[in-house]
Amino acid sequence: MIYGLIGKRLGHSFSREIHGRLSSDPYELRELAPSELPGFLRERDFRGINVTIPYKQAVMPHLDVLDESAVRSGAVNTIVNRDGKLYGYNTDFDGFIMLARHASVDFRDAGVVILGAGGAAKAVAAAARSMGAASVRNAVRTPRAEGQLPITDIAAFKDCDILVNATPVGMYPDWQGRLVDLDSFPRLRGVLDCIYNPLWTSLVLDARERGIAADGGLYMLVGQAIKARELFAGETYSGSDVEMEFRHLMRSKRNIVLCGMPSCGKSTVGSELARYTGRRFVDTDEIVALQAGMEIPDIFSREGEAAFRLRETAAIESIAPEQGLVVATGGGAVLSETNCRLLRHNGILILLNRDPELLVPTADRPLSRSREELMALYSRRMPLYAKAADFIISNNGPVEHTVYKLIEYAV
Repeated sequence: MIYGLIGKRLGHSFSREIHGRLSSDPYELRELAPSELPGFLRERDFRGINVTIPYKQAVMPHLDVLDESAVRSGAVNTIVNRDGKLYGYNTDFDGFIMLARHASVDFRDAGVVILGAGGAAKAVAAAARSMGAASVRNAVRTPRAEGQLPITDIAAFKDCDILVNATPVGMYPDWQGRLVDLDSFPRLRGVLDCIYNPLWTSLVLDARERGIAADGGLYMLVGQAIKARELFAGETYSGSDVEMEFRHLMRSKRNIVLCGMPSCGKSTVGSELARYTGRRFVDTDEIVALQAGMEIPDIFSREGEAAFRLRETAAIESIAPEQGLVVATGGGAVLSETNCRLLRHNGILILLNRDPELLVPTADRPLSRSREELMALYSRRMPLYAKAADFIISNNGPVEHTVYKLIEYAV
């Protein structure tokens, strides 16, 4: 190994992609069992490595020199081998500060509660103090140290201004998990989650639904990776480099979810967009039909609309954890808050708006078989589509024009 990442499970990691764009040096993902860690570090067969869950504290006794960032944070996420000596650093500290600024979450004079007390939580605590937090406390399931709060002690959260999740709860494959109910935090004005897969956890979505500034950990991941690269190779990167890499990674990972009226062109535009960009195209109606073993009109006639909607939600839930997709939803899919929320974990919702006179009623669409039904549906649904969508793009012209607009706005 020249450069790489060590951890217990690394299937969720984006680190190889980031470092691969920063340098041509090989970057390897190495999963290690706890019993393998001491031997790996003794061999010192690497130039530089990043460290993730659960080894950010476990590596520390095996290192020769601890940088101030590691001492201050009580954890190491970057190790550099210099002439056989292992130097430990913590770039999560820098990455978290970058995330807070990116999300416009101001820590000055704030009461901060951090969920978790592991390596990431220690770096977050140090960063929060450096940004001027008035108080920093850790909430955990089982308190083991002075100052730690039980997560069930809701009364202790009353004066919390900023909440940070530094646990794996909510991370893929447990992508809908959460530790706390935000209704327990009446003063809350900021939520940050160190998790980046999914892009936006349930905790982040909960906060945004309440109008609270919130973001996931992708910016932190990029920031700490670039700081680590500086340590690995003695290179210097600017804030614009971090922003550019973040935008590239975000655009490549988030799903492009198309919603809108029946016959507005979701499947046609979506399949063309996928072809142009090399993404996988998914049509939720096709998934429903495949899972049901019958076509959509047959589901409506045999089982009714309510049963179809349950099947539709199950289909959406099956693809929502995936990333980098183009998704065409059924005409009624985003009318469900549950479906919208599932899709928002990794996606951006785009309404394809086609003028009503261009919409075509067809026999294979159970709710819009006639012109009258279609126009009534349009009147009812358009305000709901607009409310659900992050962007609205007109699809009245050639497919290629719409695809180019989607690439400009979202890809």
